Amino acid sequence: MSEDVLLTEEQDSVCILTLNRPEVMNAFNFELLHALKNKIESIRFSTEIRVVIITGAGEKAFSAGADLKERQTLSDIQVKEFIYTIGNLFTAIETLNKPVIAAINGIALGGGTELALASDLRIASMNSSMGLTETRLAIIPGGGGTQRLPRLIGRGKAKELIFTGRRVGAEEALQIGLVNQICEQEVLMDECKKMAAMICEAGPIAIEQAKFAINFGMETDIHTGLGIESNAYRVTIPTEDRLEGLAAFREKRKPVYKGK
Repeated sequence: MSEDVLLTEEQDSVCILTLNRPEVMNAFNFELLHALKNKIESIRFSTEIRVVIITGAGEKAFSAGADLKERQTLSDIQVKEFIYTIGNLFTAIETLNKPVIAAINGIALGGGTELALASDLRIASMNSSMGLTETRLAIIPGGGGTQRLPRLIGRGKAKELIFTGRRVGAEEALQIGLVNQICEQEVLMDECKKMAAMICEAGPIAIEQAKFAINFGMETDIHTGLGIESNAYRVTIPTEDRLEGLAAFREKRKPVYKGK
């Protein structure tokens, strides 16, 4: 398996993953799914990486979703395997113990939008276009879209977008809460790196526990969620980083967190 379908760059505790199939608008085939899966699994246990940025190669597309040319060659069983693989991959990204920023640099359709939904934060270029278009192919979103989209933008709006298969541009995506921020394409990665740098200034254990509390607490009633938050908070209490944060505040300096 060639690793060229996924490019990796690590700098200043940030790992940038670039889907590298620009000739097919960075569409997902099995090779790309497995390459991304393997990299996410390795990042999970890395003490050096604190934030992940995922983007697409070229200027046209983040990802156009599943590679439909490959799909035409697959048997029904292989299609089921593909859906199982992409679903588990996006869940692994959603539950990764580090924040994931989607740098949406153009078209993000079907699985491309679902990858963005599985990320923690979404920053989109002004030329971006997003949508869950599967119903227009007589199928439904299979990488978590029917579950993550309504949780993010509300049930009614999610049903509208999924039922119609309509695409939304950058400004509408921002208006409905589908993305956190929009910017011109030439500064997209700069904006994502700025966001990542701000996150890296915080305590890594605290970030991990905050993500855990939000993700799992939101899926429960408020009382259970508060219990999850309380337990997550307790994890941060005996850490060296918490003491460093207090010392830095007292000494009026920037803290140096080590994830310990």
